Amino acid sequence: MCLWGAGRTISLSLKPARRRELARWIRERFGASVQQACRLALLRRSTWYRRSHAKDQAPLRMRIRELALHRPRFGYLRIHVLLRREGWLINRKRVHRLYRLDGLQVRMRVRRRKRLSLHRGSLPMPSAANQH
Repeated sequence: MCLWGAGRTISLSLKPARRRELARWIRERFGASVQQACRLALLRRSTWYRRSHAKDQAPLRMRIRELALHRPRFGYLRIHVLLRREGWLINRKRVHRLYRLDGLQVRMRVRRRKRLSLHRGSLPMPSAANQH
């Protein structure tokens, strides 16, 4: 997003949540009005007054973490199936986002190398030419 003013473009590198914190700090530190603080922080006043309607995801994140620790070979798709069986009405994409947000990964099984020399035994001696 860019703001235009005085014939030039100003790039907005901060997210609205960080700008809201900046405007809050300006109000507390300098006693500025909401309008002044929002102007200085390059924040629209509608963004200042907007409140999030998102639900708290903490119980779901805890359950995903429990399932992932209990079943380390299950990825987010299988954990999504388990959550649906438990009665959670949740989207697969949300499970994936929370799974990655917690830093969870599928632990890969380490395969042991088989030593072929132990199973083969000794090599037979060739009895004629071109025998391997």
